[in-house]
Amino acid sequence: MSKQNMILWCSAVCALLCVDVANAVDFNRDIRPILSQNCFQCHGPDEAARQAELRLDDPESLATIIRAGRPNQSELLHRITTSDPEQQMPPVDSKLQLSVRQKELIAEWIKDGAKFEMHWAFQPIADPTPPRVVGSRWVQSDIDRFVLARLKQEGLKPTAKADKETLIRRLSLDLTGLPPTVEKINELMSDTADSAIEIYIDELLRSDAYGEHMAVSWLEAARYADTDGYQNDRYRYHHVWRDWVILAFRENMPYDEFVIQQLAGDLMPGATLKKQIATAFCRNHRINSEDGSIPDEWHVENVADRVDTFGTVFLGLTIGCARCHDHKYDPVSQREYYQLFAYFNNVPEWGVGPNNGNSPPFISVPDSWPNLTEEQNKFQVPEEVKLRRARENDNGNGLKRPQAGGQGTLMIMHEMDEPRDTYLLERGQYNLPDKSQPLSPGVPNVLAPNLEIQPANRLELGTWLASPNNPLTSRVAVNRIWQQLFGTGLVKSSENFGTQGAHPTHPLLLDYLASDFMKHGWDIKRLIKSIVVSATYQQSSHVDSQLYKEDPENQLLARGPRVRLSGFALRDQALLASGLLVDNFGGPSVKPYMPPRIWRAISNNTYKQDTGNSLYRRSVYTYWRRTIPPPTMMTFNAASREVCIVRTERTNTPLQALTLMNNTIFVEAARNLAERMLLSSNGAIEQRIELGFRTVLARRATDDELALLTDLYQQMQVRFNKEPERATKLLATGESKHSDRLNDSELAAMTIVASTILNLDEAVVKP
Repeated sequence: MSKQNMILWCSAVCALLCVDVANAVDFNRDIRPILSQNCFQCHGPDEAARQAELRLDDPESLATIIRAGRPNQSELLHRITTSDPEQQMPPVDSKLQLSVRQKELIAEWIKDGAKFEMHWAFQPIADPTPPRVVGSRWVQSDIDRFVLARLKQEGLKPTAKADKETLIRRLSLDLTGLPPTVEKINELMSDTADSAIEIYIDELLRSDAYGEHMAVSWLEAARYADTDGYQNDRYRYHHVWRDWVILAFRENMPYDEFVIQQLAGDLMPGATLKKQIATAFCRNHRINSEDGSIPDEWHVENVADRVDTFGTVFLGLTIGCARCHDHKYDPVSQREYYQLFAYFNNVPEWGVGPNNGNSPPFISVPDSWPNLTEEQNKFQVPEEVKLRRARENDNGNGLKRPQAGGQGTLMIMHEMDEPRDTYLLERGQYNLPDKSQPLSPGVPNVLAPNLEIQPANRLELGTWLASPNNPLTSRVAVNRIWQQLFGTGLVKSSENFGTQGAHPTHPLLLDYLASDFMKHGWDIKRLIKSIVVSATYQQSSHVDSQLYKEDPENQLLARGPRVRLSGFALRDQALLASGLLVDNFGGPSVKPYMPPRIWRAISNNTYKQDTGNSLYRRSVYTYWRRTIPPPTMMTFNAASREVCIVRTERTNTPLQALTLMNNTIFVEAARNLAERMLLSSNGAIEQRIELGFRTVLARRATDDELALLTDLYQQMQVRFNKEPERATKLLATGESKHSDRLNDSELAAMTIVASTILNLDEAVVKP
């Protein structure tokens, strides 16, 4: 043995003498990620890529290179510690290399018995009992027991409770996407009852704004947009489905029903028009209508999009990786991918656009939506659609190209009378079907190992998803709710619960929430309330340097959530604070201010800005063109809506500050907020500034803050008195007219103050 090899070997084996029993090596947390990142590509689930007939994700195969309890006799440890390039693993040319600590962990695991566990996400959901935590008055809920137990294990303490004003603003932003009004803040601050905050939470959950706010993240996951995408990017009539989502959240539709209706509302007994509308979820994908597009090819792409969205949204798995070959990291075969494909392959669609029913079937939605009469809600297939479907039941080949549907048509799901054959596609190519064996619908075996009868159609697939035996649906759902409230999920990689994803920071808490969610009827509002009443959620977000150093991402939850607001919330906050917000429900998407000539950057279309109330509606109703999404939303890291996205990274760029200080809507909002401040009373200027400060931040300004803002106002007033043309230009921003009761220089000066308040760091983050 060479000297270098001896050093590596000793480093790994001698480390066993220092193992901390309280932090014993866990296979799923510590070992599987090492194997997945470095070994599974050649020794994992993908049969075609597997080397040496060795599969390290299989316990029997892994056992052939391990001697449990004897690291120095285990081939696995020898291969990862040797310096011999002929034997070294991972191979030198793979560019992969294990760290010293990773080698130590593997050695410790082998010494401790080399216990193998199925990947945590594929194990049945447990129903853990909250741990007993003695000697703490901090605990307010069972959630806190799990969190505090972990903090004590790490030698940390929770942070004190946030002050009441901070909590009021945090709750309002998290549950409605809007800040609280000053009137509501005053009411709650004067209510000293212990139940005041809980009553306020219930009020927020009942509000219309709650449904609109909750819909935003679902629209991003469901890749909802108002156009088809690709170069032509034609308009589509799908805002009706968007409104269905808002209503479903507002009315607290149970999550299992929410899922089933969107997957298979058309197959449910007595399917109503509303249930038909729900299935537009499956048809939010892009549609190509460019000349020369091949219908068969794009039909396959449409179905693949449904499968990939299904895998990400409901299972938290990268199912799409198995389209061309067996998944390299998770136990999902290519055959199983196309069995899932079969569930979504029976829509009588043409494959290419144009839209609005050109990929049938479609339904015509009454103008009275969503206030449908009982008769209107009874779904009736139009006669012309019946005739069209009869022509298209030839498995999608040799059709005349369908004629475009008219304005007001919505693409939905519907099964063909004769199911379309599904085959495994070699390398995922539409024109390379393996016709030797047609595939029946089915779900991956790893998720249903004891399933005797496979779900036969989309309705049964949805029912299987909501089954207590499914290990993923509830976990994935509660994790995204946690992500929405804390900024990061208990599983950070909310899009990937597979072996390449992150390990849960609090696995027992995740299962506790998932189990509780199912036991209580998949009640989303109840789940959210259980989280926001916890001491964990209600902690102050203040962090000292030591805690930040130990846990910069707040994975241990030793402090409250503090994250930058989304572009939707920032715009809506400015509208509400200014008094401009128009609170109308639903309807066609609106076109607010946009940079001039923005659409001409990639097409000859002209952006026709709306006027009046349409400029000031909530951001969830903003027109979303796929090729040129609303720039303000994209600047603040919104999903582009071309494909399914359930998690975006938050960035911090100068463009964000420029947007908040210069975009028309933010300048106009600052001017209208300034008017509210100046017209609020005849009191001192400090009192008027105090009103604006509290309107945005929910708290009172300190003496120093008031002094700085008052000084800013006075400086700006002097400047605008000297340069009145600048005041005139500033006050002309936006369509709303400014009050003639105010002096231009005074209003312009206060507009700068209001803009400053809206741009404070505290204003653009959730406290």
